[in-house]
Amino acid sequence: MSSRETSDDYGPAPRRECSVIVGFGTYDTSRHPRVGIILDGLASRGYDVVEINHRLGFSTADRVRMLAQPWRLPRLVGRMLTRWASLWRDARTLRRQVSAVDAVIVGYMGHFDVLLARMLFRRERIVLDHLIFAADTAQDRGAAGLRVRLLGLLDRFALSAADIVLVDTPEHLAMLPSTTTGVVVPVGARVEWFEAGRTVRPQKNNALSVVFFGLFTPLQGAAVIAQALRLALDRGAMIEATLVGRGQDWEAARSALGADPAVTWVDWVEPDELPASVAAHDVCLGIFGTTEKALRVIPNKAFEGLAAGCAVITSDTPPQRALLADAALLVPAGDPAALADALVALASSPSEVESARRRARAASESFRAKEIVAPLVTAIEGKA
Repeated sequence: MSSRETSDDYGPAPRRECSVIVGFGTYDTSRHPRVGIILDGLASRGYDVVEINHRLGFSTADRVRMLAQPWRLPRLVGRMLTRWASLWRDARTLRRQVSAVDAVIVGYMGHFDVLLARMLFRRERIVLDHLIFAADTAQDRGAAGLRVRLLGLLDRFALSAADIVLVDTPEHLAMLPSTTTGVVVPVGARVEWFEAGRTVRPQKNNALSVVFFGLFTPLQGAAVIAQALRLALDRGAMIEATLVGRGQDWEAARSALGADPAVTWVDWVEPDELPASVAAHDVCLGIFGTTEKALRVIPNKAFEGLAAGCAVITSDTPPQRALLADAALLVPAGDPAALADALVALASSPSEVESARRRARAASESFRAKEIVAPLVTAIEGKA
């Protein structure tokens, strides 16, 4: 159990008297920073934030795989029970130390954790960060039939245990049951990304430096990115690209792009090294997939790229257009030719690159932790 101090750039926040927020669950902010950003934002607004957190140690892909493949569940259950024992112990300790709790924030992929939180904090307000719908995510990655229906049932159980459910876009808000109190909180970016954007600059040379990082899922449209880079390079554009990560569509992307000295493939970058690595590029690529889920999300890499001071190119979908139209360059989803045109245009105009980077830095201020939690604070304080 630990207290979270704000690490935002606003300086020390005035403390709210008797206002305690508990971050609860098996989340891992090094892999999935969303809940950490939310807790940082609440701390920066004066709440006393205490974390009861015992990391499960599985990635999102691991969890989705286990939920979709029942024979893998014993490993998940065994690990979760040991973590729950620690969570239970720490919750009992907190009860002895704190007279009142304003809210308990359960980190995303907390479909099971929220059930334990409901048992341990019966009278407190439970807030579930439901950034990932289990059924929707599994379906996006190719699952179907009974498995998707079972995961949909798990989603409903999790939602029913929460008093407030956080989602990242209005499109995801529309997927919640009508009886659920939902609040839209954009993903935002950790302070480390803003620091990198302030201190790291791309190396000056004749080539446009482009970076993509991700799990190469259908949502991200990695094959579209590869095809676009191939088209742009074949047109003679001076581009140096770095593609970071591995996953489902990595082979398709590698096949579409082929071997080219202008492209560097990196399997993994440590989370604490990623902000500086991205900030050292001119352009950060978002997502370009055409799945139903891809049309409802704004990826974390879009917010992070903006905070890092990169020009961001991502797909022209309703949620991204609504929030990022003034900050990013938008191209049609699933259209490698349109993405190639955007890359060629930037590669031929350094002034346009710098203009896009200035817009990104200005817009990113709206996505600091303190700013993105404003709707949640309103809900917690009963002003919704």
